[in-house]
Order: sequence, then C-alpha cells, then structure tokens
Amino acid sequence: MFSKILIANRGEIALRVLRACKELGIQTVAVHSTADADAMHVRLADESVCIGPPSARESYLNIPQLLAACEITGADAVHPGYGFLSENARFAEILEAHNITFIGPTAEHIRIMGDKIEAKLTAEKLGIPVVPGSDGAVKPTDDAHAIARNIGYPVLVKAAAGGGGRGMKVAKSEADLDTALSTARAEAKAAFGDDALYIEKYLGKPRHIEIQVLGDGKGNAIHLGERDCSLQRRHQKVWEEAPSPALNESQRKEIGSIVAVAMRKLKYRGVGTIEFLYEDGNFYFIEMNTRLQVEHPVTEMITGIDLVNEQIRIAAGASLSIEQSDITFEGHAIECRINAEDPRNFTPSPGTITYYHPPGGLGVRVDSGVYQGYRIPPYYDSLIGKLIVHGRSRVECMMRLRRCLDEFVVDGIQSTIPLFRDLLQNQDIANGMYDIHWLEKYLEAKSD
Repeated sequence: MFSKILIANRGEIALRVLRACKELGIQTVAVHSTADADAMHVRLADESVCIGPPSARESYLNIPQLLAACEITGADAVHPGYGFLSENARFAEILEAHNITFIGPTAEHIRIMGDKIEAKLTAEKLGIPVVPGSDGAVKPTDDAHAIARNIGYPVLVKAAAGGGGRGMKVAKSEADLDTALSTARAEAKAAFGDDALYIEKYLGKPRHIEIQVLGDGKGNAIHLGERDCSLQRRHQKVWEEAPSPALNESQRKEIGSIVAVAMRKLKYRGVGTIEFLYEDGNFYFIEMNTRLQVEHPVTEMITGIDLVNEQIRIAAGASLSIEQSDITFEGHAIECRINAEDPRNFTPSPGTITYYHPPGGLGVRVDSGVYQGYRIPPYYDSLIGKLIVHGRSRVECMMRLRRCLDEFVVDGIQSTIPLFRDLLQNQDIANGMYDIHWLEKYLEAKSD
C-alpha cells in the first residue's frame, strides 16, 4: 500500500479522496492555489503545498509544479480526482517515469478513450453497441452529405476531442449540414486545438444512462449498475439517480454484463464509466470516462462499495476484492449538484458564505468542502457541494430529498437549491418521465 498520496485537485473531490486515504491509514498531501489556501482539504491534510496563483493553468494544471510537490513531500502516488489532469495521459506517463503511481487507468487506455473516434471504434470491437455514424473522422475530401444521408437525418456533428457540448451541432436536414460542420470545426479548434469532427445519428428523446465499472488491470472487471443522468443543462449534468427509472432488471443485467465483459477484454484498471444514450429499448455508446465521476456517490449509496477505496487498492497492485455476484442493489439514490449560481439565469455567484447548514439524518450524505465563512472563488467551477439522498424506494428517496432541500441553508451567495425544490413539484420528475432535453425545455418554459 502507498505511504503518502498527493491529491491533485480541489474542492469536494479533494476532501472525498482525503477521507478515503485517512480510512486506509495513508498520509495525505494537499496541493492548492493561492485562492484555495483556506480550503477544507488543505486544513485537514497532513501536508500542503502551494503550487501557484489562482489560474488553473498555472496551478492545478501545472505538471512541473505538481511533480515538484511530489518530490518535496515524498508522495509515492497521485490521485487526480475528476477534471483537471484526471484524463491526461501525458501526466500519467510523467508520473510513472518518476516512479510515482498515477491512481487511475493506464496512459494507453486514457488516450484511447479520450479520442471519441478511437473510443467508439474500440467500443465496437469490444462488443459494446454504438450510435450509427461516420467511420472515423470526416475529412475535408469526404462527401459529408453522402455520409449524413446514409446515417439518416437529423445528424449530430461532434468534435473528436470534445466535451461539455463544445464543438457539437445538430443538422436537422441537408440544408443545415454545411453550417453545422463549419461552426463545429471552428469551435473544436478554438476549444481543443483539434478540429477533427465526426457525424452520428441524432436521437430525438434519449436518456443518458451510464454504467459504473471497476477493473483490476489483470483481466477481472465488474459493473456496479447504472446511473440515470438525463437531467442536464447545456450538456452539464444537474441531477443523477440510481437505479434508472427507465430500466428494468433484465435490461440492467444485460447492458451491465456487456460492459463488464468488454472491460475484462480490455484489461481495464481502476474505476471508469461507460456512457450511453438510451432510446426505445436500445443502448448507444457515446463515450467512456476513465476516471471517478462527480456522481459516483449514488452508486456507492445503493451498493455499499467505496469506489475511491477500491481505486487506491487497485492502483497499489491489489486484485478486485469483490466479484459480480457480491454486488446487490439496495433502494434508490438521487444526487443534486448544488452550484453557486443564480437559479433564474445560472450566472455564477462567487462570494463569502455567511451561514451554512447542511441537512442530515438517515440516508443523507453531503459531499462538500465549504463551511461558514468560506469564500467561493470566481476562478473555478461553481459547485458548492453534492446532496445525495438514499431511500428504500424512489418515492421514499424523493420525500427525503424534499425534506433535505428545505433544511439546506447556504446564505451570502445565490445557489441552485430553489431549482431542485421546483423540480420535485413536477409530475414528470415524480414519474421519472424525462429525457436529456427535458430540463432545458422546462427552464425555457419557465422563463417565458
């Protein structure tokens, strides 16, 4: 086992990793920018190192500074959390070259799954169902119109190196395609430095279903069920739940088995998530995230498996401590991402939290690094924390969530708590009848 882990992240995920390390008896190193000097994980870590000014590029994305922090403190492993360098293959390679373990998959798997075209081709070879689309990147010499006609309109033009909805455009008909291609190409070049695009079938009312996987890199891999992440705004997840209201036990077992078999073939190491669009009983692979997900707590709540603990054990060379037959799904869990944003227009609301009171009670978990008097900086994402609630049924879970949102107090800044209170009054949400477009339509109707 590792003696000291450097946590190359900030906020609630840094605190989440720190807690797992402490429970395993591992010393911790917190790195931070000057803006995060008073962060909770910095206060609780055994050691801390300032790695630069507020800009993420000069601090949390600064590989030489992170490497220096490892050498100064003697850390023998790095946990990247999510975001920042968590899916940076070069970072993983540099750490390994310095005999520091990257707590995550191999650089090769990060690189394969980080390229959406390569990821799709790999998934197809592994037997995972994929969205009908172009056979690789669409070159300037290719007849994009013929490709789109073959797929069938509407089609989605997507950046190969994309994420977060950037470099993604819908062409509803042939007349829209040239504009969609040129706009997406420009966005992709500006955002990712790579203007490669591909085309795939646009699904009208799909749900976003993702399967949590866990592998030890030795050919052993299991799945831990699905999460439904269909409530999204601008391709960013807002509300996640497990299990999905849209799937039955047979569907869950079938897609889970397909994914687990694929990860065994790949000899995948660590935690990962296979993301699908789901429509009319069919699953279509869209991407794999080779890291811990923001929404991992809902899986932990229904399985009782500590995913961060397993990540660390596997990175240290251990085999899986659990088999597929050990996994059972108990009850229902929902996660709400509480952001420091105006709930009416979603503009960021950084500032000092003058009063903070998180909810508690049976089946309630709040993953957050904030506290009363903490100042939310304007330089990073606006996540205050995640409210995760568990119940014996979806109805009980939603009743508990309603109670928790009424208890949750974050004063001094705006937050999205009122949005979730509103959603719980909606019959579609109560019935679990929503798709990836539902929330944006709901918000648009409210603003009229």
